[in-house]
Amino acid sequence: MEKHPTVDTPQTLPYAAQVASPSYRLAALDHDFLLGDSMRGVRFLLEYEKADEALRAWGVRSTIVVFGSARIAENGPGRQGFWYEQARRFGRIASERGGAIRDGAAKPRDNVVATGGGPGIMEAANRGASEAGAPSVGFNITLPHEQFPNAYSTPELTFRFHYFAIRKMHLAMRANALVVFPGGFGTLDELFELLTLRQTGKAPAIPILLFDKAYWTSVIRFERLAEEGMIRPEDLELFAYADEAEEAWERLLACGLKPHQDISLSD
Repeated sequence: MEKHPTVDTPQTLPYAAQVASPSYRLAALDHDFLLGDSMRGVRFLLEYEKADEALRAWGVRSTIVVFGSARIAENGPGRQGFWYEQARRFGRIASERGGAIRDGAAKPRDNVVATGGGPGIMEAANRGASEAGAPSVGFNITLPHEQFPNAYSTPELTFRFHYFAIRKMHLAMRANALVVFPGGFGTLDELFELLTLRQTGKAPAIPILLFDKAYWTSVIRFERLAEEGMIRPEDLELFAYADEAEEAWERLLACGLKPHQDISLSD
C-alpha cells in the first residue's frame, strides 16, 4: 500500500509543491499561523488554560499573592536585606498556617503563596514556602530583558506568560489576600490593579496589606487622593499596613483571611 506523502516527499512527485506549502500544515502544528495576529485570542485562551489545568491538578484552590521589587537582594543595601528576610519569613508562616500543605490527597490547598516568579521579594516569598515544605506558584512574564524563574517556586507550578493581562488574571482570580512589599513600577501596577478591582466590586473583599508603612507613606500620599476627592475616604480602608512578617499574618487574619481548616469543601 502506498504511504501518504509528507513534506519529506521527493520533489519529483507531482504534488510535492502542494504538500510542502505552509497551507498544508496541520493548523495545530503551524508555528507561523499560531503566532499570527488572527490567533491572538487563541493564544490568550492557551495561556489561561495551561496554568489553570496545572493549578487544578495540584489542588490549588486559593492563594496569597506576594508582590515586591525584583531588585531587592538578600544582602542588599539599606532596608533591602530586612525586606527580603521578612518576605521569606512571611512565605514560610503563610505556608505553614494557611493550608498550602495538604494532609490528604482529596483536600484542596488554600492560601498557597503565589508570586511573579522572579528574583528579589518574589524569590524570598517562594523560598520561605519551600523551606516550609509547601508548594508555591511563580507566574513569570516574558520581558525584553529576559526574566528567569527563581529556584524556589515549585517547578510544576512555575509558569511563563507572554500577556500581562492573562498573568494578572491568574494572580487575581484565586487570591485570598495580597501582600505588597516595597517595589517600583511593576509593583505599583499590580497593587493598583487589585485596589481598583476591590474599589469597583469586581473582586471579592480580600485583605490588601502594604508591608513597611514608612516606605509606602513616603512614596504615595493616599490621604491626599481622598482630600482632593479623587477617591472616597472609605477607600482608604481597602488596605492596611504591617512592618514585620508575624504582624502581617495576624493582620490578614484580623481582616478576614481564613486558614484552610476554617474553609469547608463546599465553599
